[in-house]
Amino acid sequence: MTLRLDAAGPVATLTIDRPAKRNAMSYRMWSSLPGLLARVRDDPDVRVLVVRGGEHFSAGADISEFSTLRKGADGAARYGEAVHDGGRAIATLGKPTVAAVNGFCVGGGCEIALACDLRIASTGAKFGITPAKLGIVYDLTSTKRLVDAVGPAWAKQILFSGELIDSATALRIGLVNEVHEDLDTRVEELSEVIASRARVSVRGAKTIVDLITDGQHEEDAVVRALYDEAVHSPEYAEGVQAFLEKRAPRF
Repeated sequence: MTLRLDAAGPVATLTIDRPAKRNAMSYRMWSSLPGLLARVRDDPDVRVLVVRGGEHFSAGADISEFSTLRKGADGAARYGEAVHDGGRAIATLGKPTVAAVNGFCVGGGCEIALACDLRIASTGAKFGITPAKLGIVYDLTSTKRLVDAVGPAWAKQILFSGELIDSATALRIGLVNEVHEDLDTRVEELSEVIASRARVSVRGAKTIVDLITDGQHEEDAVVRALYDEAVHSPEYAEGVQAFLEKRAPRF
């Protein structure tokens, strides 16, 4: 397996580590994502997950497997299910996720980045989603994440053309949150800030934003339960006390 999970303190890092293939994702790598994300979910000390590559974030799915593991309709369906399950494991993690994007972020690599809550890119990052070059229809869940990020017109241009876009364009259309020359410093800073905030607040915000993007516009029992959990939490008590004492809260 060429994915590495490192957890030290409140910020865990999932590294795509296959530099010889520009971090192309193999079937085995996709299949391992749910188990790795479960480890992050179940670790009470981890508050934020950073997903990163090295020189490149990921060039996408390993095309060499298309003539073997992904051969034929049945193979394609099985492979597609592994990709979908891997992306879903990232997207549904109940903790904030940050994609630190350097170099190529293409195809399945862009799918992984879009499954994260936030995307921070280096100035040299390049993005693309290329099913139109392979005779593949991008699945609905991943297409929705793209549309949610950039809107329908840009989603169509990205999918119709399969062209790569630079980091400045990605920032302008909303595909990434920020672009920085010193990617590592900014990702570390942002991750630590998020990790320092009240977990009950961050968890509630993530849940509610996801509900809204899924089409919900009215409060329900789930949302009201989030409010109730917050006001009865030790973090709320600490936040109020810290405000009154004019000090930083200790969450």
